Amino acid sequence: MTDNATDSEPTVAFGRWLLDQRDRGDWVDGLADAARADRTFPKNGDPEAVRSHLRKQQADGDIFQAVEDAENDWQSQEPR
Repeated sequence: MTDNATDSEPTVAFGRWLLDQRDRGDWVDGLADAARADRTFPKNGDPEAVRSHLRKQQADGDIFQAVEDAENDWQSQEPR
């Protein structure tokens, strides 16, 4: 048995996970749609890289709540 800190985190990068989110029926849908349309979106980024990118884009404050919700869902995923 190995004790690896990454065992508790999903193996798919947050950015890539977010790009795959569709038809959720919540405001993560809008965030995911915007991410797919953004050629500079940090696909391999963690949640903080996504927040940093959004700050540079001068995103609306509500989008950061969507990032928080998405991060919570991403972290609750079973490691693959």
